[in-house]
Amino acid sequence: MQRLTVFNQKGGVGKTTTVLNLGAAMTRRNAAPVMVDLDAQAHLTSILAPEANGAASLFTFYNESKPLRALSLPVALGQGAAELLPAHSELLKVDTLFGKGPHILNKLREGLDAAYRADPASDGDQRGDQRPILIDCCPMLGVLSLSGIFASERVLIPISTDFLALRGAVQLENTLRALEHVLKTRVPRRYLLTRFDGRRKMSHDIAAQLAERFGDELCSTRIAENVSVSESPARGQDIFRHAPESRGAKDYEALLEELLSSGFLRL
Repeated sequence: MQRLTVFNQKGGVGKTTTVLNLGAAMTRRNAAPVMVDLDAQAHLTSILAPEANGAASLFTFYNESKPLRALSLPVALGQGAAELLPAHSELLKVDTLFGKGPHILNKLREGLDAAYRADPASDGDQRGDQRPILIDCCPMLGVLSLSGIFASERVLIPISTDFLALRGAVQLENTLRALEHVLKTRVPRRYLLTRFDGRRKMSHDIAAQLAERFGDELCSTRIAENVSVSESPARGQDIFRHAPESRGAKDYEALLEELLSSGFLRL
């Protein structure tokens, strides 16, 4: 099983959209991802499971230690199915109620280990549950986002092509470096340009600056500014269900292919 956290401290850069559509692209390759909504704004939950409520959200995992399997909801995604661990606005209380000690910061990792541990398959396959887990983090550095990073093997950082997002990416890189002494390792990461408008010189300037700073950690795939990508969440759909022939669908399919072919992800 591989876990990927999608995170940026800046809002509006396409974190939820990326989790949604990257997960949908995975279903086109016969994967059944587990989607974790770790954002109190609950945008991913509102798209995939608008009927979800606080009594069966991730807050009860933190507040009552309810097993994650008991919270999981089946959802339709892409060309297949997935699971959602839903969010609720009560997640805002987590920082205040539980502090920032190692127990709470490692709780999600331990919960995922318990819920999706490798159970030997009936045919003797010892790999067990190999479904990818995608974690949608909130746009702030706190218990929830740190929990997502601590629970993951990889971090994907969407960056919209504007000056403030560029500054935010540099700040985030400094944050990840500061975490290395706690994690005892450097978390593999990729930076992803979103809302890219090839007609604007600024978009190309920002892409060049990011390439100079982050090198091979900057994805060559760019998610273009696309009406269909913007419309699909409002209709409760991923891009492949809403507009499978759109530029947005092709971009997210290309992103998954790049992450797989480079070895950053596996299915």
